[in-house]
Amino acid sequence: MLPGVLSQARAATEVILTLAPDSSLPPRADPGGFRFDNSWLRDLPGTFVAQAPDTAPAPQILLLNRALAGTLGLEPDALLAHPGWFAGGALPQGAEPVALAYAGHQFGGFSPQLGDGRAHLLGEHIAPDGRRWDIQLKGSGRTPFSRGGDGKAALGPMLREYLISEAMAALGVPTTRSLAVALTGETVRREAGRLPGAVVTRVAASHLRVGTLQFWAARGDHGTLARVVDYAIARHDPDLMGRDDRVLAFFDRVTARQARLVAQWMGLGFVHGVLNTDNVALSGETIDYGPCAFMEAYAPGTVFSSIDHQGRYAYANQPLILGWNLAKLAEALLPLLGEAEPAVAVLNDRLDRVAGLYRAEWLRLMREKLGLAGEAAADGDLADGFLASMDGQGADWTLAFRHLARAAEGDAGPLRAQFADPARLDAWLGPWRARLRADAPEHLRRTNPLVIPRNHKVEEALAAAGQGDLAPFTALLAQVSDPYSEAPGREAFSLPAPTGFGDYVTFCGT
Repeated sequence: MLPGVLSQARAATEVILTLAPDSSLPPRADPGGFRFDNSWLRDLPGTFVAQAPDTAPAPQILLLNRALAGTLGLEPDALLAHPGWFAGGALPQGAEPVALAYAGHQFGGFSPQLGDGRAHLLGEHIAPDGRRWDIQLKGSGRTPFSRGGDGKAALGPMLREYLISEAMAALGVPTTRSLAVALTGETVRREAGRLPGAVVTRVAASHLRVGTLQFWAARGDHGTLARVVDYAIARHDPDLMGRDDRVLAFFDRVTARQARLVAQWMGLGFVHGVLNTDNVALSGETIDYGPCAFMEAYAPGTVFSSIDHQGRYAYANQPLILGWNLAKLAEALLPLLGEAEPAVAVLNDRLDRVAGLYRAEWLRLMREKLGLAGEAAADGDLADGFLASMDGQGADWTLAFRHLARAAEGDAGPLRAQFADPARLDAWLGPWRARLRADAPEHLRRTNPLVIPRNHKVEEALAAAGQGDLAPFTALLAQVSDPYSEAPGREAFSLPAPTGFGDYVTFCGT
């Protein structure tokens, strides 16, 4: 049975949504090219607080994502003329800034009111292809949800979000993106002292979260809950609109997206670090790059976050947390599914399938990463066997998979060099070679990255940027934006941290 479910149940109510059709898209409203159509404000009154960002005393655009701007139909040079749009105090035409309400389980404990404590949703920009994108400032000042915080952000965490989200996009992982990082001209006080203040402009398919639904379910406001769910369906699964079973079908869609996403994280050795329900996007995008990092030497218990003392969000626990977070989503949706007992049984049946869905996504991905031909019943054992051979050997996750290409060509030397005891690998190589696809070497180089955001390189780049030198950051950004190709000069960006770097610890940035 689902724990702690609400006792009252109510069928979802019909909601009239006003997402702008292609024929009524707003015109280009400013020189930068923003076209805002703020359906959230129209369709979901009472789910946000109107709040303007703080005014930045000396705004300066430090980074502008020209490629992303082009995809969004924006004019980069015109955007650069308006630093206040990205640091606070000025707004592009059509923007209506708000702070969104949501709740969430944080490290297992439920907080009934979280919300955007240092972020402002400017609005929803309509790209030339008709897609709708949330444009949000993060680090832009206090809101009614700030809970005592200053609402600001230091430069380092904002650059981290920009860098890692762009790396994830290049790796093919669904993710929020960063359009810009801007300096505010003021400093913020943190444990490390006074640091340059900054704002990141985040672009997302939406900022709807599991915690968004939990906010209204916890209050017993099933009418608003139903409106938010139908709005989420309209944004992300419009083919489900109008169906009697749309709420349950939506749960299935979110489940599928999250299972696929976590499998992709696991395939890359990515540790999110703060996988609370308020950081689970209904769109299936990776959101919130606070204490994240990439694992180097394979160790299932890898934790980076300074506040994850129990290892709740360790690398190997992420699939388990996937199921836990989806159970909380099921609890939030329960009031919309009719009679309580049948609904609980239906949802529990769905939750029982989550582990299998994840395993299927993970195995599909591992077949690609191992270069296997077709599907065979023993592929799961083969994939598990490779991980078992690496465990405790000090083998670098990224390089071990990358060196499979050389092993497929007959040279297992670089791969064996990753292992303290190569004999554990040797027993695995024969069955693996028997399953290889015909184009395995080329396929493996297309599938397994050479370059990821190595932790020591990230820290070097952030430290230099904090001192006013952005060159190491832009060099690293260029490297992680092209993760697969081999070219001279990439060795410094593809190798693990040098001896003496020590244990890596990340922080949430607040």
